[in-house]
Amino acid sequence: MLKKYNKYFSLNKNILIAFAASIIISAIVAQILSEQAAYLNTSYTLLVDYVVYFSTFGSLYYLDNRKKYLLESGKIDKARLKHDLIKIITSLGIGEVIYTIVRWFLQYYFLTINYDAYLASIVSQVISTIIYMIVINLSVKMTRLYKDGN
Repeated sequence: MLKKYNKYFSLNKNILIAFAASIIISAIVAQILSEQAAYLNTSYTLLVDYVVYFSTFGSLYYLDNRKKYLLESGKIDKARLKHDLIKIITSLGIGEVIYTIVRWFLQYYFLTINYDAYLASIVSQVISTIIYMIVINLSVKMTRLYKDGN
């Protein structure tokens, strides 16, 4: 049974590690920019969040799946790679839209009610991440990313 969900665990592990890195860096940036207007602080922090998250997640996802798309000849199975990339981008895209909206508005709200900038960033990101994880896992199941022998 655990073997069946191993790829889901791996995906979630990569997402959570990437979010941990982005939470730390985003909180630091939010605090550095604490003198900015709330909408600017929120926007810049979200931009940094995305850069850190996607670079970390992309690296971890690649490391976990680099052998999956190799043929016995050593060449890349481009058809399978393209098929899976469409599924993962679809799954992540849906989650990212929801995450972006929730995170931006939550952080903006927390800043306007006088939370410390780093705390507003952390709290908004944690809440948004929980929602994101739910959406991602449902999307991955719906797109059947880990079906068909993947």
